[in-house]
Amino acid sequence: MKIGLFGGTFNPPHLGHINAIETVRRKMGLDKIFIIPAFQNPLKKELDGPAPEHRLNMIKAAVQGYEKHFEVDTQELTRKGLSYMKDTIAEYRKTYEPKELFLILGADNLESFDKWKDYKKILEETNLIITTRPGHDIPHEKSDLPKFLQNVTADLEFNFIELTTGRSIQFVTLEDIEISSTELRKKLRTGRPVTKFLPLSVENYIKEHNLYRDLGQKVKDYKQFAAFCAQILDDKKGIMTHSYDLTKLSAPSEYTVISSGTSTRHAVSLAEALTSAVKDEFNLLPQSVEGTEEGRWVVIDYGSLIIHIFYDFVRQEYNLERLWQEATPIKNNLLK
Repeated sequence: MKIGLFGGTFNPPHLGHINAIETVRRKMGLDKIFIIPAFQNPLKKELDGPAPEHRLNMIKAAVQGYEKHFEVDTQELTRKGLSYMKDTIAEYRKTYEPKELFLILGADNLESFDKWKDYKKILEETNLIITTRPGHDIPHEKSDLPKFLQNVTADLEFNFIELTTGRSIQFVTLEDIEISSTELRKKLRTGRPVTKFLPLSVENYIKEHNLYRDLGQKVKDYKQFAAFCAQILDDKKGIMTHSYDLTKLSAPSEYTVISSGTSTRHAVSLAEALTSAVKDEFNLLPQSVEGTEEGRWVVIDYGSLIIHIFYDFVRQEYNLERLWQEATPIKNNLLK
């Protein structure tokens, strides 16, 4: 038996996911792929979105008709808490030998794989299949690999890596279907067409349960919400914190806040303080948070409000304010 394991938050499950697992199954000759929705990804901040039961139902809808080859595994949802793949693999090892297990990852996940809990143990207990897109560089030399992999690489030939653990890593090129879950959620929130990105069954489920469009129920006045966020950043010593009404401009959001930190660490600290304050005040989590690993440019997405927190020198380089010259500044005294 050759068993594939495909984990993720699936928020929402889209055609890119289906393309990935079907291509891998066909090219690698896998007998079955278990799709494993995470309760909470330990490497990502908690985000606003559908409850776990909705994500589960969407995944089941997405693979309807594919049950012969794909099966949804709910063990991480049942365990709750942070979802660690090493625990999930331990369960599969009760039934399958390491040579039979293949963990399916995107190329971006391979770069940060050494941050996974007990990643060395995972490399002993399962093989890896890395999905790449057309044009993506596949490592040809050991020096092309992430440093943590160089030490456990026994041999490398074209798209196949033999590990010293006895396991292997194989690269599989997908068809050119590139879908960003973050961008997809933005389209869903604003009511833009998503038919070419989602299985029809998932799109219908989202419409039926009014998912991804409930932020307005928590934020009644986005202008005041922007002023609140700007005030939090100002109180935490953010530099040159400004908020703008972009409703008269063609912009990705209706409102924006921009601020800077004196260092990358300060920028990340500002982002953490802001998301914590918003959760306390509005019981609201962001739709997405990007850039906290480096802290050069952190973007926090609250739907109609997008917040940019820079390391100050990076802000000067990008000079986003020039894009908002015709925007209406939001006065800080809105909260008074």
